[in-house]
Amino acid sequence: MGAYLALVLLTAVERLVELVVARRNAAWSRARGGVEHGPGHYPVMVLLHTGLLVGCLLEPPLTAKPFIPWLGWPMLAVVLAAQGLRWWCIRTLGPRWNTRVIVVPGLPLVAAGPYRLLAHPNYCAVLAEGVALPLVHTAWLTATVFTLLNLPLLAVRLRCENAALSQAVAA
Repeated sequence: MGAYLALVLLTAVERLVELVVARRNAAWSRARGGVEHGPGHYPVMVLLHTGLLVGCLLEPPLTAKPFIPWLGWPMLAVVLAAQGLRWWCIRTLGPRWNTRVIVVPGLPLVAAGPYRLLAHPNYCAVLAEGVALPLVHTAWLTATVFTLLNLPLLAVRLRCENAALSQAVAA
C-alpha cells in the first residue's frame, strides 16, 4: 500500500508541475493575443481530476482491497505510458500547451510529435490514466466513477477545443 500511496502522491506532484507550466504558457499565449475558450468547464475538470486522486488514496484502504499483481503491474505500465504520452504532448506543443483552452490566433495547428498520429493525444493519456491509476491497487469504484463522469466532460472539452481551433485556423 505504501508504494501505491507514493505513486498517487507523485502523480499529484506531477499535476502541480503541470499547473505551473500551464500558468506560464497561459501568460505566453495571452501576450500573443491568445483567447480562452470554454472556461466554464475548467473548474469541473479540476474537481474531477482532484477527485480521482482522492479516490485513489481512499478506496483501497477503506475497502481493504488487495494489490492484485496480474492487474496492478500492467496498470502501472499503462500509467507510466500515459505520463510519457502526456509529457510528449507538452514538449511538442511547447508554450502552446495548456490545461485550459487558450488559442493564439494565426498560429498553425501542430502536426508533429504525437499530433502526427492523433488529433488529441493528451486526452488519450487522460483516459488511460483515469482507468489505470486506480486499478494499480484495485480501486474499481474510483476507476468506474471517474471514467463515467470524465466521458461527458471530455465530450464538452473536445467540442470546445475543436471549435476554438477551427475558428483560429479560419481566421
